[in-house]
Amino acid sequence: QSHSKEVGIVESISLKNFMCHSLLGPFAFGSNVNFVVGNNGSGKSAVLTALMVGLGGKATTTNRGSSLKGFVKEGESSADVSITLRNKGRDAYKPEVFGQAIIVDLKITREGMRTYKLKSKAGHLVSAKKDELLAILDHFNIQVDNPVSMLTQEMSKHFLHSKGEGDKYRFFMKATQLEQMKEDYTYIITTKNVTLDTVEKHEECLEGLKRKYLEKEDRVKSLASLDDMHSKLEELKNQMAWALVRGSSISSKYESKNVFILFVYLSGVMHNRYSVADLAKVVEAEKKYMGIREQLEAITVRVQQLEPQSAELKNEAQMLLYPRIPQSLLNTRGLASDRDKRSMEAIRRKLQTMEGSRSDRLRRFGEKMPALLAAIEDADRKGQFRKKPVGPLGYCIRLKDHEQALAVEKCLGSLMVAFTCDNHEDEKLLQGLMRGYYQGGRRPQIITCQFFNRVHDTSRAVNHPDYPSVLQSLEIEDPVVANCLIDQRGIETILLIKSPAEARRVMQGRQPPRNCYQAFTKEGDQCYNNRYYSNDQRRCDYLSRDVEEEIRQLQEEMRNKEAHLDRFSQQKQRVEEDIRNNNGLLKRAYDDRKRAKVTHTVSIDIINHTQIKQRKGKANRWRYISTFPLFSQEELSKSDQDVEKSKHHKKHYEDKRKVHINTIQALKASLELKEQELTVLKATEICPERSEVRRTARSLDSEISRLKLKISTQQDQQGDREEVIRQYQEALENYSNINQQVKCLKRFIQVLCKIMDDRHRVYTELRRFLSVRCKMYFDSMLSQRGYIGKMMFEHKNETLSISVQPGVGDKAALSDMRSLSGGERSFSTVCFVLSLWAIAEAPFRALDEFDVYMDMVNRRISMDMMLKIASSQRYRQFIFLTPQSMSSLPVNNLIRILRLKDPDRGQAALPFGQRNEEEEEEE
Repeated sequence: QSHSKEVGIVESISLKNFMCHSLLGPFAFGSNVNFVVGNNGSGKSAVLTALMVGLGGKATTTNRGSSLKGFVKEGESSADVSITLRNKGRDAYKPEVFGQAIIVDLKITREGMRTYKLKSKAGHLVSAKKDELLAILDHFNIQVDNPVSMLTQEMSKHFLHSKGEGDKYRFFMKATQLEQMKEDYTYIITTKNVTLDTVEKHEECLEGLKRKYLEKEDRVKSLASLDDMHSKLEELKNQMAWALVRGSSISSKYESKNVFILFVYLSGVMHNRYSVADLAKVVEAEKKYMGIREQLEAITVRVQQLEPQSAELKNEAQMLLYPRIPQSLLNTRGLASDRDKRSMEAIRRKLQTMEGSRSDRLRRFGEKMPALLAAIEDADRKGQFRKKPVGPLGYCIRLKDHEQALAVEKCLGSLMVAFTCDNHEDEKLLQGLMRGYYQGGRRPQIITCQFFNRVHDTSRAVNHPDYPSVLQSLEIEDPVVANCLIDQRGIETILLIKSPAEARRVMQGRQPPRNCYQAFTKEGDQCYNNRYYSNDQRRCDYLSRDVEEEIRQLQEEMRNKEAHLDRFSQQKQRVEEDIRNNNGLLKRAYDDRKRAKVTHTVSIDIINHTQIKQRKGKANRWRYISTFPLFSQEELSKSDQDVEKSKHHKKHYEDKRKVHINTIQALKASLELKEQELTVLKATEICPERSEVRRTARSLDSEISRLKLKISTQQDQQGDREEVIRQYQEALENYSNINQQVKCLKRFIQVLCKIMDDRHRVYTELRRFLSVRCKMYFDSMLSQRGYIGKMMFEHKNETLSISVQPGVGDKAALSDMRSLSGGERSFSTVCFVLSLWAIAEAPFRALDEFDVYMDMVNRRISMDMMLKIASSQRYRQFIFLTPQSMSSLPVNNLIRILRLKDPDRGQAALPFGQRNEEEEEEE
């Protein structure tokens, strides 16, 4: 406290053109007690008003006007107020800037505008901002709008004449700053409620931002997969280059023109101008395809040539042997022949499809599938579909384990070639497109279900520690495809178990897997918990990994069918021979009637069959032909001579052929060496580091083509890469910002609620303590006059009742202050104000006409009380404004009297501490 008097007190004040005064001051105040005395109109209240306005108070607080422009003297353009505040000691405010004093200069214009200039003790301008003034007032704890710190005449009169207990309570709350605390708490609670509403709105917005952010994240992830696909494509190209070089397989099989094609291909790979399919189709695949096709056509022609003769022989045999050969046996042989022909035709179509799928995997799903997808794409570009149909579903899935290909095909069945639409309008449009490509045939299935961008919830799917479900074994990029297969086939509840025995053990044991009702083996067998179905299909139609292996198997199957057809023809001949041998009598009878016809027919049949069997080297047919009298002995002898001669010529030309072959082989070996060097050179340009490649060129070709198509499709769907990344970053930033704001606001509200609970508890305690102290001081002040009083605080109802009994009368006669005389009420008011002074903190206090309505006795007692309090609180400054002369007061270094001149009598202001002789005579 000894240092408190060094800061915040008023050292001086001066006024210019303020209210009705042209110039007042400068007035120098003491550090403890100051009396400003003067008659009415001398400027006492103007000094207090200037002090309040100069330190930032509102015009309404002074009770002297409603706006600042009313403080400008009539006829003047502006008013000036200058206040000097002490700024010494360790509690000084920015002493290195302002020094030992802070000068506050206020200018008020005629329009009611005010500006501040905050200067140092030396007069240097430091700041012109009101915020800086507020910081100074807060640092010094100067309370301009506190009525206890600055009590004006109007406020004093209002308090004296106030009849309401609520007004007294509000005066107590405002004087102790409890009212400001209460308003702050109310504002904080309102702000908290507003913040809660903001959090709820942000949480609603946050869900939408999260969905948008996740959608953008999925698109960015797909961009990452696109980069992986580009890297994979480059790796496949490098492998392809060395696959063509490996083992000199290319130069040993191709002619020089094909090696030239290889050279062009290897050059084009580096610039991405040619695909691997260009080389495969032109060089090797096309030659094999044409060879197989020629074989098929030759076999078809032979079968067609044999059909009429076979039918005629069958009819003749039926006519001859009808009594002994059942008609059902002959019909069965005919049906078997028809089945073989249909089977060969189906294999031929499948072989063509597989050959076409080397460059286009879609052809596995039907020859017309690429054209149908092109039509769907064209209709979608024209905006005919609401949402583009997806399919075939088998084309949209990839296997993680290719050993499960047959199992997955058997599980999905017709869904492999099915399409899915989002709505019935799109379904009708797709049906119309399909009718143009599947006229009169079986078209792919169409499934209509709403499209979603996320895969269905599969929390109830089967989850086995050792065996995957069909859903887990597939790579499905499109959620629409996954949802369709889940809805239509329940692939999340079907297990894939490679071993049949293990499948039976797992599915048909005591405790089958939860949420699983069937399983498939790698052979395609279907296993339930109470039954088992074997699969007779041994080859994949859609999901096979190695196309070349499939083509090889089909070619082998074609050869087997051809051999079976040959065996069938031989069997038919043996049956017919048995018919002739076992029915000699009927044969002779028939020969009598139609010998020539039978001989001719049988000869043709035997000759045709003999020609078929010549390539297989079966000479027994010749012996069979020799039993028939078709040629004379002379003709046979001549034929033998021709044969010998032909053999001689054959040997001559075979020797010459061997010489040419040796020459060709030598040249070919040299050419192969050069070609091998050339391919190695070109492959090294593409991939400098040689790698061991185990896959075939055709297998790599198929994967490169599929990967290029997939890359192209994803690029069309995703759009511009930079725009996708920008949208993702923007969505992520928005989501993160709002999410962080919501988290911060929630934490802030939690902390605020806890702080408010603690502060409200402290506020309640403080209010109780201040009430008790105010009562104690009030009783003490009244006792000095011999009065008895009582203060009753009702904080719940916000009322304060004060009862005072003058003199030492009956204590029961305590009455309200309104029943007191003017002097008694003024004295009681002073006691109440002094009580509030004792519990309120401020560097200075100002009291205007405190002794109004007091008699001489009460005035003297009140003055003694105030001087006593001032003497006990020398660290505070007191400014009393009174019309009394105060001549009886002693003059010392603690008490300073400021006398203002009388404007009516024209007296000049006297120096501080001097008294006017006329005033002394009047007294």
